[in-house]
Amino acid sequence: MAHALIQPMAAHVALAAFLYVLLTLARAPSVWGFGQRADGSNPWAQFEPRISANLSNQFEWPLFFHVACLLLVQQQAGRLALVLAWSFVGGRLLHSAVQILTTNIRLRGLVFTVNFLAVLGLWVVVLGAALDLP
Repeated sequence: MAHALIQPMAAHVALAAFLYVLLTLARAPSVWGFGQRADGSNPWAQFEPRISANLSNQFEWPLFFHVACLLLVQQQAGRLALVLAWSFVGGRLLHSAVQILTTNIRLRGLVFTVNFLAVLGLWVVVLGAALDLP
């Protein structure tokens, strides 16, 4: 079961890679002139800072997700860890969509709470396994 944690970790890496591609495409009109409007402006200018900020977010709290998963790969992680890991990834996907497509800070905060609690739950599992708790 522990190696099953590699899949949600890989899914998060895929999300980060997708965001790099998306950011490159959003910057293309300004940087390379591809896809500019007739007046020379970038049609994606309003999204570029949101994509950039979201990409940066993928290297903050998710660090604790990856460390917990790596520790659990070394231990006997159960189904709970896998559910928490996939909950985190689903929450990250939703968080990315909310941050990039809306300006709703309250909704983004609610979605982030899913990610936050999932990672805290993973660390409870890590600590429980380290202390040989049932």
